[in-house]
Amino acid sequence: MVDRRSLGSWLQGPPSDEENWPGRRLGRPRTGPGSIARVGPRLGAIIIDWALASLISYAFFGGTATANLLVFAAEQIILVGLLGYSVGHRVFSLQVQKLDGSAAGPLAGAVRSILICLVIPALIFDADQRGLHDKAMNTILVRVKHGSR
Repeated sequence: MVDRRSLGSWLQGPPSDEENWPGRRLGRPRTGPGSIARVGPRLGAIIIDWALASLISYAFFGGTATANLLVFAAEQIILVGLLGYSVGHRVFSLQVQKLDGSAAGPLAGAVRSILICLVIPALIFDADQRGLHDKAMNTILVRVKHGSR
């Protein structure tokens, strides 16, 4: 016979380490503004940015793969470098910041964007969910609250 207590614990999932979360080692909160952006919003943001770059590429440059990549890179370099976020980041309330919380800046935006275009650096990440592109420039993608300005 199945013990109901063991079934209940199985339904709740594996035990979690309540004292450890992505960004804790970096002094970031577990949730809310300043916390590490999770995988879902990151994917959503890059899908929006790639779709926008593809539309612009198709409308003005014939929509070749090279044109798509160059438009995507330009969007990332300009917007992340100047504003700290791309269109997709803005939709999902994310921002690229330096580890101290300040703006990423143009150099970080450019290097980070070029590494994202190489794909592999974005797929290799650490326990704090920082890809090689973020580690290279000492940046981090965090949640922000845009509605209260």
